[in-house]
Amino acid sequence: MTKTLSDKELFEYLEEKYLKFDSPSFIETDPISIPHKFSRRQDIEISGLISATIAWGQRKSIINNANHFMALMDSSPYEFVMNHSKSDLKRFDKAVHRTFNGEDLKFFITSLRNIYLKYKSIEDVFVKEQCVYDGLCAFYREFFSIPHQDRTRRHVANVAKGSAAKRLNMYLRWMVRRDKKGVDFGIWDRISMSDLYLPLDVHTGRISRMIGLLERNQNDWKAVEELTSRLKEFDSKDPVKYDFALFGVGVNEDF
Repeated sequence: MTKTLSDKELFEYLEEKYLKFDSPSFIETDPISIPHKFSRRQDIEISGLISATIAWGQRKSIINNANHFMALMDSSPYEFVMNHSKSDLKRFDKAVHRTFNGEDLKFFITSLRNIYLKYKSIEDVFVKEQCVYDGLCAFYREFFSIPHQDRTRRHVANVAKGSAAKRLNMYLRWMVRRDKKGVDFGIWDRISMSDLYLPLDVHTGRISRMIGLLERNQNDWKAVEELTSRLKEFDSKDPVKYDFALFGVGVNEDF
């Protein structure tokens, strides 16, 4: 069922729900709670990427498994990534979250080490290009620039093939967005909030179509562009703040 709302009504609705869900109380029950356990920039980046990568399914399960992965990394992800030995990786043999398994996690650790040997921050990979879309492509290329199993590619979105890249766009939101609420980190300052794309999933897509924000039926990159462009009409400087509204309503059925 679609509700016909005027632009004024849409703006008021989005603002109301954004203000409701963009709250410190949101952190505890969301995968973003994992990087919030850390203060070091690289720890936040690594724990955030891994937590965002496995962010599908039941949120409780996501959080539990992400916490387990961090514990296996001695609760010091950057130190572990940079200083682990080959034998240290055996502890991940039975690590699993749905289709993401120990072999995938081992490659993430190996690839992240390769990235940090070249760059001070994961942000450096994304800003090699002039726009966020090209930055997402650059990250995909860099991440898989070392030998890997084909199976692991399914866990990192390739926007060049039309993926909506929900989890990577969510990760970028976490790293780039900043406001007084303190849910997102805002530790990356070379990407503008206005250039971010909305993390599109079944929840945000369903609600967006229901209230007339999104016409495209597929949850793909074209839908991400359509929805983000529409949201910029309501806040051109920070369009992805409405992820809190759309996702919060979608998950909580608070329509």
